[in-house]
Amino acid sequence: MNSLADRTAIVTGASKGIGAGIATALAAAGAAVVVNYRSDQLGADRVVRGITAAGGRALAVQGDVADAADVRMLFDTARTEFGPVDILVNNAGVVTFAPLTAISADDFHRMIGTNFWGTVQTTQALAAQDDIDGAAIVNVSTAGTLQFPAFGSLYVATKSAVEAFTIIAAKELGPRGIRVNGIAPGPSDTEGTRSSGFVGSDLESASVAATPLGRTGTPEDYGPLVAFLASDDARWITGDIILASGGQR
Repeated sequence: MNSLADRTAIVTGASKGIGAGIATALAAAGAAVVVNYRSDQLGADRVVRGITAAGGRALAVQGDVADAADVRMLFDTARTEFGPVDILVNNAGVVTFAPLTAISADDFHRMIGTNFWGTVQTTQALAAQDDIDGAAIVNVSTAGTLQFPAFGSLYVATKSAVEAFTIIAAKELGPRGIRVNGIAPGPSDTEGTRSSGFVGSDLESASVAATPLGRTGTPEDYGPLVAFLASDDARWITGDIILASGGQR
């Protein structure tokens, strides 16, 4: 329960869904958690209240990971409140499924900026700290990088870039004791998939039928995996992307 005691974590895009589940799991394992959000303050505050009610430490911090000044502020705030950041979870993401003929320049820049450039900037910010004795970074990708779903060309392309970045960053940062891994969640029951109409649809039924464990994932399925990857129990794991999809490929 205290495998992450005395650690400071930032979880981006943690006001709801998978990010909220990860933030909660890290706090339950003993880490002090900065719950980052871009626009959903109510959601972020709700996650913080849940963590603190359970005896954990957490703080909600607004910031856009695509903005360099916001990223610096995010790390500065974490350091002031809890200490140097030695756990980073890059979960913030923009998801848009559309025919490739309908993709606009705005779509491209929004998804590249958040999904990929945001991951690069936060990783740079963690690595810029010269007073950390090792660290763990976990980047949230998608099982779509194996499945290549129709209408997901831009989204899956950004997550494929994140996976390549993860493997290369692990090689560059390994000598400093900084481990970099990724997880690739399958279809999940979140606020986003509910609002998009996926949950309860024929598409979800088909997805469940193709999943050996026979259900849709939940945010609670991913938090313990990330907490493990952030802990010393995973000290010999870096540069890996772990598929977490209930067996769906």
